[in-house]
Amino acid sequence: MKSPLVTHQLTKRFGADSRMAINALSVEFPAGRVVGLLGRNGAGKSTLLHTACGLVLPTTGACTTLGRPCGDLDATELRQLGFVAQEGRFLDWMTVNQQLYFNASFYPKWDHVREQRLLTDLELDPTRKIVQLSVGDRQKLGVILAVCHHPRLLLLDEPMSALDPIVRTRLMAFLVDLIREDDSTIVVSSHILGDVEKIVDWVVCLDRGELALSAALDELQETYAEWIVTSAEARLPVRFSEPWVLAQEGDARQARLCVRVPAPGAEQDLAASHGATIVRRPMTLDQLFPLLVNERRPAA
Repeated sequence: MKSPLVTHQLTKRFGADSRMAINALSVEFPAGRVVGLLGRNGAGKSTLLHTACGLVLPTTGACTTLGRPCGDLDATELRQLGFVAQEGRFLDWMTVNQQLYFNASFYPKWDHVREQRLLTDLELDPTRKIVQLSVGDRQKLGVILAVCHHPRLLLLDEPMSALDPIVRTRLMAFLVDLIREDDSTIVVSSHILGDVEKIVDWVVCLDRGELALSAALDELQETYAEWIVTSAEARLPVRFSEPWVLAQEGDARQARLCVRVPAPGAEQDLAASHGATIVRRPMTLDQLFPLLVNERRPAA
């Protein structure tokens, strides 16, 4: 299946000082996946999503959305695209119902059943005026507006940052259903990595506007691991010298290692050389993220 979002040497600069937001970024977002778009503040995530929607144009390079250059998107592509901005902009004088009715008028296949389901599940009062909504309720409205036309590509920029845990869980369950119902591709940018990990199956990580990594989540969890190394005789070194030990903490009796999984036999050799036992655990996205952007270094 063709990728719905592709960049080639995409570069975006802003302002009189030509501040670099995205630098020569080439990446394909796989179709039919839930992609976690990760990166520190200022890594270029929001700029990339705004570029994909045609709201921001490349300085150089190219961004192709649903098979068309982002600057040339027309009604055909826009009706297949859903976008939730970090700070949603609505017609504040309208009620929620009025805003939904207004948006539905642009989409011949607007799903009113889905609309009502989400109003209930996300606990959003349709009679309230938008100007009276909290930040969290505005995020809920943004999600509903973005999904009721059954988009092929759904872009979510920090969609859950102001939602309470119960509503976040309901929203994530809906996103999983969306993949099954619409065969959509979802790209979600979020700093709540514990929640993202529950639904994503692919990770694109940006660092200072450049691509740090694009890989399947299960591949990452096979590549990296956490080892709990215990020595009954307190023989562990102050610093492990193995090049595949990316980070460490602990003492002579027990250490926690973050490792890039080495060749077969290396685990047994390390255990034997230090008279230790090793318990291996998968790493969460919270643990993986600093390694992916090269933030963490081996340390005592």
